[in-house]
Amino acid sequence: MAEAKEGPIPKSRIESLSDLIFGLALSIGALTLIERSPSNFQQLLLNLAFYAFSFLILIRVWHSYTSTMSDIHFETPTALYFNVILLFLVSIEPYLFNELVTTNLSPQNVSLIYALDLGGLFLILGLFDSAVSADTKQPENLRRHYRILRNTLLIGAAIFFISALPFFWTLAIPLNGTNALDLRFVFWIFALTLSLIRRTYERVV
Repeated sequence: MAEAKEGPIPKSRIESLSDLIFGLALSIGALTLIERSPSNFQQLLLNLAFYAFSFLILIRVWHSYTSTMSDIHFETPTALYFNVILLFLVSIEPYLFNELVTTNLSPQNVSLIYALDLGGLFLILGLFDSAVSADTKQPENLRRHYRILRNTLLIGAAIFFISALPFFWTLAIPLNGTNALDLRFVFWIFALTLSLIRRTYERVV
């Protein structure tokens, strides 16, 4: 009797699983707000700001991922592996961010892992966009769009990976007499603004 061969997983099944993972990640992120009861109004605003940062990252990744998947017309084992890795990185993002905000561990070490997680997300998204831009069956204007998108995501990934260096934790930008913003966080905020720069660039050119 001939052995049954495993066929490729349909893209629709992968996208359904992806929607579930993204939805769970967003839900877990919202649940962390319940765990952090604010002691005053300022703390309430700070908790919301922390959640908004994590929310924007997941929405940014989800939007880029779903847009790219709609234009990928092939499934390969390599693409499946990268999908699995991306979904794993998405699933641990709320946990890492919650640990970064509330943990008793060293914030430097937790933020290092978080930076690597975000860098991995942007890197895989950039590889997906690179696959679309290299597909000669796609229209040239679409391939050009994905080349720009790929470059933006790879730059973002590089920024997150570079921010993981210990050097960027020891430096900080003073905010007032007692508080300062670590340079690592500044890099993260800048990486998230790259999509706005990309949209402006595409409109101009």
